[in-house]
Amino acid sequence: MLVLVLAATTVAAVLVVRRPLPQTTGTLDVPGLADEVTVVRDARGVPTITARTSEDLFRAQGFVHAQDRFFEMDYRRHVTAGRLSELVGANPDALAADRVIRTFGWRRVAEQELPIVAESTRAYLQAYADGVNAYLESRGTESLGVEYTVLGTQVSVPEPAPWDPVDSLAWLKAMAWDLRGNYDEELARATTYASVQDVARVAELFPAYPQAVNVPIVAAADLTSAPAAAPVTAAAQAAGAPPAAPAAAPATPTSAAVPAGTTEPTAPSEPTEPTEPGDPTLAPEPTGPDLASADLQRALASATEALAAVPHLVGEGEGIGSNSWVVSGEHTSTGAPMLANDPHLGISAPGIWTQVGLRCADVGTDCPFDVSGFSFAGFPGVIIGHNAQLAWGITNMAADVTDFFVERTDGDEYEKDGARLPMTVRTETIRVNGGEDVELTVRSTEHGPIVSGVLVETLSARVGPGDPDAFAGDHELALAWTALTPGRTADAVFAIDTATGAADLAAAATLFDVPAQNIVFATTDGHIGYQAPGKIPVRAVVPGAPVPSDGSWPRPGWDSRYDWQGTVDPAQLPAALDPPEGFIVAANQAVTAAGVGPFLTGDWDYGYRSQRIRTVLQETISAGDDVDVDAMNDLQLDERSPYAGVLLDALVQVDLESSFDEAGQDLLRDWDGVAAADSAGAAYFSAVWSTLLQLIFWDELPQSVRPTGGDRWLEVVSGLLQRPDDAWWDDRTTVGLVEGRDEILSRALTSARLELAVEMGKEATGWEWGKVHVLAPQHPVLGGDGVPGPVRRLVNPEGVGVGGGSSVVNATSWDADTDSYAVTAAPSMRMVVDLGDLDASTWVNLTGVSGHPGSPHYADQLGPWAAGETFPWPYTAEAVEAAADDRLTLRPGS
Repeated sequence: MLVLVLAATTVAAVLVVRRPLPQTTGTLDVPGLADEVTVVRDARGVPTITARTSEDLFRAQGFVHAQDRFFEMDYRRHVTAGRLSELVGANPDALAADRVIRTFGWRRVAEQELPIVAESTRAYLQAYADGVNAYLESRGTESLGVEYTVLGTQVSVPEPAPWDPVDSLAWLKAMAWDLRGNYDEELARATTYASVQDVARVAELFPAYPQAVNVPIVAAADLTSAPAAAPVTAAAQAAGAPPAAPAAAPATPTSAAVPAGTTEPTAPSEPTEPTEPGDPTLAPEPTGPDLASADLQRALASATEALAAVPHLVGEGEGIGSNSWVVSGEHTSTGAPMLANDPHLGISAPGIWTQVGLRCADVGTDCPFDVSGFSFAGFPGVIIGHNAQLAWGITNMAADVTDFFVERTDGDEYEKDGARLPMTVRTETIRVNGGEDVELTVRSTEHGPIVSGVLVETLSARVGPGDPDAFAGDHELALAWTALTPGRTADAVFAIDTATGAADLAAAATLFDVPAQNIVFATTDGHIGYQAPGKIPVRAVVPGAPVPSDGSWPRPGWDSRYDWQGTVDPAQLPAALDPPEGFIVAANQAVTAAGVGPFLTGDWDYGYRSQRIRTVLQETISAGDDVDVDAMNDLQLDERSPYAGVLLDALVQVDLESSFDEAGQDLLRDWDGVAAADSAGAAYFSAVWSTLLQLIFWDELPQSVRPTGGDRWLEVVSGLLQRPDDAWWDDRTTVGLVEGRDEILSRALTSARLELAVEMGKEATGWEWGKVHVLAPQHPVLGGDGVPGPVRRLVNPEGVGVGGGSSVVNATSWDADTDSYAVTAAPSMRMVVDLGDLDASTWVNLTGVSGHPGSPHYADQLGPWAAGETFPWPYTAEAVEAAADDRLTLRPGS
């Protein structure tokens, strides 16, 4: 009987897991289609969709996305609408996320965007929504995803609401939030100052970009303006893209060009006039907030905690970036350009991207799409990929598009130029599945929503009533962010999908408001280029400001001279076409040299990855070797660590007392500096690095700003190594002792040796980096603690040990502020496009196409991805047909 019960249970479980799997062969009726659509899938389940009209194409894409990943789409729209508690029930983390996202108003902004995007874009979004809804109508809730069945054991799961075009637009806000620029550094500077009480010491922890060492993306001599009077494609015009502007003389700089950590502006301009209401004579002398005050520090801590509650659907923290580069045909084996891209984002199950091909049966003005690449489930089109004429890659520019304004408040009023202004106040109702509704009051100034005190447990950040006449009481933080203004990024997606050259891409970039990204591109007719899009704030320089007015520190909201002065003219954003060097590398480093072009930010990635890519390409070209697809793939897997070049010499020169400790040090003497998965030296070096950061900084820095170990901290420690008696070396917890560099290096070596002996055994030669550096994608809802083990094992793919690390080209980042070396961000996909033979291109996804744990395509690409393998990327009709495993015909249905 027990055997029969177990067998029945197993069969039931298998049926539940497999029930949501979609039909991928035969014929299905889809209401709304005007004609038949074919969906051909390859051995990994990647669909190529062919339709006769654009609307049918996106209607079918919506249907297919829902087939493969509807729960992921539903989860994302609940998050972006601040309605996660409606889905998962009374969960404190979900409620915290809802509070903050409702405060931002992501969905409210998306609702405002729908009327302003192009008519064609609205039609595509609606067709996509119709396709999703056609699939929903054909299935019961538990047939949409196993997640609904599991959630149904805890809460009442309502039937999913129909998909709406606004659901797709709101997803763009989540993408923009995770790729938002220097937001973390701005808060960290203010929080650090409260501890060290010295602007100069804060500046030491935020060093300037090493312009003389790591080359920017575009050299000043290679900068071009938008092509004069260039036409754009019919599809781009339909999306609302204006013709490219004629070349114009650079405008007078008005944005602050202040190196991070300095106190004097380098490009002063006239201060702006105070805003009405208020008497201009009441405008204060340039002053900044007292960042050390207990009141403001509570507000900073409150804002930090609240904003950390937002689920990161794309990724967060150290390692969020990307590699991309493009090589001219004069240096490739085919004589045509080649392009590589591998965005470094958070790891999840399923992965962030889903691959797709979108093809009009007859490509023309009425149906212009013939594009293949990586898409987001929940949004139509292709985000990164190629069409028949052009390939493009995207990396995060990290432009500064957010500012915190410190507001002097009294109740629901705030100060501006000596006047008292009312806040905008609204009430939101958060519905909790199985619990009580929660009322949320959202307060906003003209700068943006108040984000300090959003969470119930941090409401005490508003201290005391204050003096209503002097406005000297409360300090609260408002967040200004370009994504909270309606924009037309959705238009840009379709314009890029149909772009054929530099002029089209420049026109599309004027629509790409958020997030600000780097775009590299190559064309089949032999061109390579770079284009910077994005809505970038202009900040006036405030003479005499006590801290830089460049957006690197929180700004006084009560002084209108610190307000944004509009946005950078898109025609002034950096662009380049066919530079003499023959290649372009964009890997989150500085876009241009300091003082060249409009001010974008002072908080770049420090350029170690980009410089390594440049070095390898230069060595290959100098040797007279041609770059081919295999070489591009190999470079994406490069694991040479820049940390080794900075630290190894100092570490191996330290005198250690015991042979036990020297055995570890011997690993470093023999280590080649490559963070390979099977490397004992890489494992020990990483442990030493993590311990070293703890010994240097934990005694002085608050927990929220402790070192994560990324390239900023490498730059900081690089400078400290040249100053052996710097105060940072001293351990303030050892009373009566003053430590220097060599003492701290010795402690780091011995402590790390003991740690790994416990972790992996006494014999250091048996250690392997991949044993502790594990990539383990986790399901966002069912993958964590509190979920039964069998469910976790079902939805979380088995972890894999990998090489690489932070600021390594193979960027499998980890957080040195934790007790784990687990991977926190990684290349979310890898692609190489051969513009001479598009069918010779390669791609691989982090997990797989499907979002169903019971599907063979849920994580079938993870193993090959970890091993550095890629797959053929069929594009032409003949190649797609040759690779076909499944064929589904979608027919018009009633």
